[in-house]
Amino acid sequence: MDKDQASETQVEAPSNEIIIAPLPRITLQAFCETPGVAATMQAVIADRRMDKAHARIQMGGPAAAVEAFRSAPTPNVIVVETVSDPATLVRHLETLSEACDAGTKVVVVGHVNDVQLYRDLIRRGVSEYLIAPLGTLDILRTLSELYVAPGARNLGRIIAVMGAKGGVGASTVSHNVAWAIARNLDASTVIVDLDIAFGTAGLDFNQDPPQGVAEAVFAPERLDANFLDRLLSRCSENLALLAAPAMLDRTCDLSEDAFDQLFDLLRASVPCVVLDVPHVWSAWVKRALISADEIVIVAAPELASLRNAKNLIDLMRAGRANDSGARLVLNQVGLPKRPEIDASEFAKALNVEVLSSIPFDAQLFGTAANNGQMIAEVQAGGKVNEAFVQIASALTGRGEAKRGKRGLFEPLVAKLKRRRA
Repeated sequence: MDKDQASETQVEAPSNEIIIAPLPRITLQAFCETPGVAATMQAVIADRRMDKAHARIQMGGPAAAVEAFRSAPTPNVIVVETVSDPATLVRHLETLSEACDAGTKVVVVGHVNDVQLYRDLIRRGVSEYLIAPLGTLDILRTLSELYVAPGARNLGRIIAVMGAKGGVGASTVSHNVAWAIARNLDASTVIVDLDIAFGTAGLDFNQDPPQGVAEAVFAPERLDANFLDRLLSRCSENLALLAAPAMLDRTCDLSEDAFDQLFDLLRASVPCVVLDVPHVWSAWVKRALISADEIVIVAAPELASLRNAKNLIDLMRAGRANDSGARLVLNQVGLPKRPEIDASEFAKALNVEVLSSIPFDAQLFGTAANNGQMIAEVQAGGKVNEAFVQIASALTGRGEAKRGKRGLFEPLVAKLKRRRA
């Protein structure tokens, strides 16, 4: 009934939190017997991690599952809830196993905490036995682990940073936060400039790589760990850049899933990925935000930013019911002669806490931008740099103490060696 279908090896995430991997393109059918489990399964298939999966739910339990697959092919995963006695359950599963295609995985949800039953089910090829009541994340974690290689470590964390409006400094924030994660928190990090036409990451890091994110997006058939390694430009010991070409020779009307393959590969290769998301609204931007592990909305303390930030935060709440909400960073605070909305009023209107308020300093930011430097390289001990370190710590769950050194490309190299072996 079960056949190993392990995914690519994963790497250690920056924090102690276990990141649940998005499921691959699978089919799933659930057969429930109680309204509670059916409602939980409905929440599971609505979660962002199930975006690629095709799932359906029906009532009837094991008997309905047996009937459904007498003459129909089985999906990749069958979830069966049972309230019957163990003997009846085993009888139904034996009948179901005769109809199951090779590789089909079966998860049983029961209402009895019975160790002997658990052992019997595992021995008969059932992938997992869960005990109701269950939370949405409990089922998501179980389904995700069906496609994770045994012994694989946690996935890398994706942090998406976007401005509530143009010109609020979201790119500057994302670049400096990525620098702080890599340098102050000692986590191998890749920053991805998603603004293919007008991206500034190359300028900010004083880099001019011949290849970058455009090659990854426009030639997906070539994209693998080795190709990605060649596209990355090293900025420091722990930080690499996937730069944008900032050229207008072709338009960037990208499909909704244009970056899926790249993000999946980065998740499995590097502990931390920071996305510099441009201030545009398209299907792929919405998908990139909703699928990220952490979202940072950068806003200026004025009305247009307030309105747009509210729309973005409300959308993220609706689309990410099982995740933490988007974080709010106020930038350019204290701009001379500009009337501003106080941070407390801003936070109250959005019903969120302000993660950090970054003071306006034209001399500091202008010098860094013109020299292709990070704020820490211009003024390491200032309040602005402290703000970026604080944001980095909050997003990764790490303290400021550095940990053992590890080369940026070590996960990629290790993966290549495993594949060659």
